[in-house]
Amino acid sequence: MYQADSSRYNVIPYRRCGASGLKLSAFSLGLWHNFGDTAPYENMRALCRTAFDHGITHFDLANNYGPQPGAAEENFGKLFRDDLAPYRDELIISTKAGYTMWDGPYGDWGSRKYLLASLDQSLKRMGLSYVDIFYHHRMDPDTPLEETMGALEQAVRSGKALYVGLSNYNGETLEKACAILTEMRVPFVINQNRYSIFDRTIEGNGLLEATQKLRKGLITFSPLAQGMLTDRYLNGIPADSRIRTDGRFLKESTVEEKLPKIRALNAMAQERGQTLAEMSLAWLLNHEAVTSVLIGASKPSQILDNIKAAENTRFTAEELAKIEEISR
Repeated sequence: MYQADSSRYNVIPYRRCGASGLKLSAFSLGLWHNFGDTAPYENMRALCRTAFDHGITHFDLANNYGPQPGAAEENFGKLFRDDLAPYRDELIISTKAGYTMWDGPYGDWGSRKYLLASLDQSLKRMGLSYVDIFYHHRMDPDTPLEETMGALEQAVRSGKALYVGLSNYNGETLEKACAILTEMRVPFVINQNRYSIFDRTIEGNGLLEATQKLRKGLITFSPLAQGMLTDRYLNGIPADSRIRTDGRFLKESTVEEKLPKIRALNAMAQERGQTLAEMSLAWLLNHEAVTSVLIGASKPSQILDNIKAAENTRFTAEELAKIEEISR
């Protein structure tokens, strides 16, 4: 029977979600990849055990994570029953709805019908009575914001979610959504967005500024830019890389274009006594707006390597300026 490491809370720091009372581990484990039907169960189990044994309390899912859609939640449900159930009150489990999940007009976007049905399905797949955070996964241009936020309110009022979050919103829509949720007295505490040294979208679309102004948490995904901010591509593209096996998320041409910047950043990381991945994660944790960084992993050693970034998140003004110069 699994017993969590007794020293797990001495490994990484915990950060408050904006002005709320909720804290998240500085790193969170994302189940976007490597938890679907094609992944070995024992490896998934090792990933979750390693994460929790080293202080990662937040496990992040979505209804459509797979393959197939729903598979990650089903597999996490089994992992929860086998290992994590005794620790439920020490865990932050989140899920989302907003992307295509099932056929027809009610399985996508942001309608009340879709969000509440999806949450019920997610809870059933995971074998949970509630999630800690329920996100709307993306902005819906065709559904009134009041309807979508009202569905999040219902999720909390029903006891099926403790907090709510928004994912992939821009700053303008975030502010409008926050005003509605505040009026409804809904505990909206966190935003989830893509952010890395190579992807500054949230700096340009107002999200980062709005998050700080509204005093909400920010959790960042794809912090290593699909592996570009690691040493994986320094000497070419390996045959077993995701580019070769699944070109949906990263193109070979993109890596080739970024390679001079990757090598320059890697040299800088070496000067700091870090790997490129460690420096890239530390750069995010150095930002006062960032609550937690979502990491993915295909093997436990990657989790252990990534959390080393928390050992040095300090940057001089000169280092930050140099990163800006290289990455732009």
